This record gives sequence, C-alpha cells and structure tokens, in this order.
Amino acid sequence: LGLLAAVVGGRPALAADLENGETVFQGNCAACHAGGNNSIATEKKIKKAELEKYLTGGYNIEAIMYQVTNGKNSMPAFGEKLGPDDIEDVANYVYNQAD
Repeated sequence: LGLLAAVVGGRPALAADLENGETVFQGNCAACHAGGNNSIATEKKIKKAELEKYLTGGYNIEAIMYQVTNGKNSMPAFGEKLGPDDIEDVANYVYNQAD
C-alpha cells in the first residue's frame, strides 16, 4: 500500500518517522533553517527550487541525507552526532517540507 501511494502521489515510499524528523530538525537544524530559510547563506533555502539548484545531487532524500551526514561549506556534518535513523528521518522531513 505504501508503494502504491508513493507511485500515485509521486513521492517515495517513506519508512521514515516524520514526527521524529521534525524533532531532530528542531533540535539541530532550526537555528539556521527555521521556516525553510537559511540564516547563513540566505539564497540557499531548504525549498524545492533551491535544493534543486544548490544541493549536490538535487532534490532527493539521498542527497539530503548525504549533506546532513557530511556537511558542506558552512553547514556542519551531523554524521557523528546523529544516528542513521535520525538522519533518514530528518532528510525525509526536510524533503516533505521543501515541496
């Protein structure tokens, strides 16, 4: 059913916990990315168009997970601070909020 909903809805099937993703985002990302904005590099919002333009790999969950894990430019890496499930959850949360 999840895969069918993903195909019909045009989004990937989510095994992620979006509620946990929101909690992880609020605790680790919101200081710079509140409201989908970017307080450091204002043009690099976490909205679909900007993710397509600036995120290595484009607007997809894997690219978001990679950047959360490894960081880039002024964004710190969270790979040693967050576990894999939290990274997947926050990436799915960002992906869903950006659209």
